[in-house]
Amino acid sequence: MIPLALLLGSCSNFLDVQPEGDATVNTYFTSDQQSIDAIDALYERFHQEAVYGRELFWEQGAACDVVWGKTRGYPSLATLKYTGDESPLKTVFERLYIVMARSNYVIKQLLDKSAGTGLSAIEKRSLGEAYFTRGWAHFLIAYRYGTDKQGVPFIRYEDYNTQSEYYSIPPQQKSVIDNYKYIIEDMDKAMENLPRFEEYGVDDKGRAHDAAAVAFKAKVYAYWATWDATQWNNVIAQVNELESTYSRDLADTFAQVFSSDFADFWNKEYLWTIPGNGGSTGGGSEFPGVILENKAWGKYNGWGQNKPSYDIYAEMLKDGEGNDRLVRTILEYGQEFQLLGETRVFWSTSDIESGFMINKYMDPFKHADAAEQGYINTNGDWPTARINFPIIRFAEMLLFRAEAYLMTGQAGKATTDLNRIRKRSKLILLAGEATMADLYHERRCELAFEFTDHLFDLKRWHRSGNAEIKALAAAELNAHPKARHYENRQDPTSSYKVEDYKDYKDKVAYKDYMIVFPYPSQQVVNSNGRLKQNEGYN
Repeated sequence: MIPLALLLGSCSNFLDVQPEGDATVNTYFTSDQQSIDAIDALYERFHQEAVYGRELFWEQGAACDVVWGKTRGYPSLATLKYTGDESPLKTVFERLYIVMARSNYVIKQLLDKSAGTGLSAIEKRSLGEAYFTRGWAHFLIAYRYGTDKQGVPFIRYEDYNTQSEYYSIPPQQKSVIDNYKYIIEDMDKAMENLPRFEEYGVDDKGRAHDAAAVAFKAKVYAYWATWDATQWNNVIAQVNELESTYSRDLADTFAQVFSSDFADFWNKEYLWTIPGNGGSTGGGSEFPGVILENKAWGKYNGWGQNKPSYDIYAEMLKDGEGNDRLVRTILEYGQEFQLLGETRVFWSTSDIESGFMINKYMDPFKHADAAEQGYINTNGDWPTARINFPIIRFAEMLLFRAEAYLMTGQAGKATTDLNRIRKRSKLILLAGEATMADLYHERRCELAFEFTDHLFDLKRWHRSGNAEIKALAAAELNAHPKARHYENRQDPTSSYKVEDYKDYKDKVAYKDYMIVFPYPSQQVVNSNGRLKQNEGYN
């Protein structure tokens, strides 16, 4: 199904990795450095363009917050005419199964060593990191391909005695609930072996830690609640633990979360990120450069992909014109911003028009001589930047807990959580008790353009027993995004019309089987009948 050969190489870019040669049972895991290298190779896969650099985000085109900006060869991702063979889906699928296989190998070898000679402190930490990366990759596959009727393929090498047993096609689980149980177990085992974040030295910040595992558990339980509403109680418990045991809270300002200042990287909102140091070897996600204006007005090799729609702008505008969160999240015509030490006024002539640009990740690009000072990559073909790129932050945890409170009849507590987020961005607080419409608005606006999967929020809400959130989800899932079309695209004061975005207009009506993607067709063929295609795609 997936090539399961372990290829542990020196390919990490945010951590310094020493080459250790071929990974074989007899020669690997004989030193702490080899364990470090093995784990760094696992992290590196998530950082690549093939996952959190760009490819995982294309599927958001089927919601109404993002337009692609350029015509792509897989419009079916935006029109809900899924085939499973769209190149981003296939690429992400393959990379995540590679991560699971490699994590499996590391876990198996370190458990065997633990039973023999024992593990050093570094090796024990590495074991925790491998459980964490296996759970992380498994989660990204499970909710995007698994349902209550059938789960996704998964195997744990430690459950078998010989390589011939586990170097084969992973068995498809009966239900995604079985997958979720395995993921929770992996995060629990990760916590048994990982240090707290505060115990890491400066050079190791960015590695997995126990609070990050708790955050993933909260998200797993929230998605599990799609199929079993009793799981909302577990969501509440996990977020409570993040506050009481790990002292997590919101950062002082919304902007601090997206700062290019190292002093802001590890703020109290931090839970899990892809750290980018900047400069030519800084690593991290390339997404900040991917969403920058194409060629950045002649200043840098921005790619001009994934732009805000008028729909998300209008949703954020409901909190007041020029509000802090809107201005920090989206650039619109006539808005001043800093680019490489120069004050500019936004306009855009690149590619398919939206009338906006994502502003959330622009802080590294504000500095004069940003490349020379190490804020942005000197190589525009790999446009990473100095930013602690968020994957899960505490604001999302508050939003999940607020949703859990609403779904368990505790609207007053939900109001408190939503107002904490609104107060941080200087927005008017909710006067009455929160509703699911308030939750929809707050989650959509607070997490806009982050890899929190707004599309899946809509899909799971479409299955909700709450009529209010179901109707809001249906409206967005069945809509085509709008854009601002300017009379003179080079004039920041030009007049405009709000019209449909001019690409992938043949969207089909959303149906509940689309909550998951179809498996890549070749994977189904290669499985010799062991992998069943998802319902609705046969």
